[in-house]
Amino acid sequence: MTSYFNEMYEGERVRAPYARLSDWMASMPTDRRLEKQAEAEALFRRIGITFAVYGEGGDPDRLIPFDMFPRVFTGQEWAKLDRGIKQRARALNAFLVDVYGRGEIVR
Repeated sequence: MTSYFNEMYEGERVRAPYARLSDWMASMPTDRRLEKQAEAEALFRRIGITFAVYGEGGDPDRLIPFDMFPRVFTGQEWAKLDRGIKQRARALNAFLVDVYGRGEIVR
């Protein structure tokens, strides 16, 4: 059995932040969604949004993983994400200041 996480759902129910997106997706025929996904992938290939994987044979160019439906965050989720990104940026900046400065990290 294959299992995966889908952030749109909590158990069997659509999470509240995704309600409008879920309704819109349900109103769009599956073949139309697949057509739009194929158009997006063709555009990505045409303008070079790819990465190379060598050693597996065949065409090494692969598409960057892309989901045409947006991830939806609540204000609370976004605030937590914002704090985490800022914290990591401060840590990375402190590391770079040290590496290119006193070099304590490499002693």
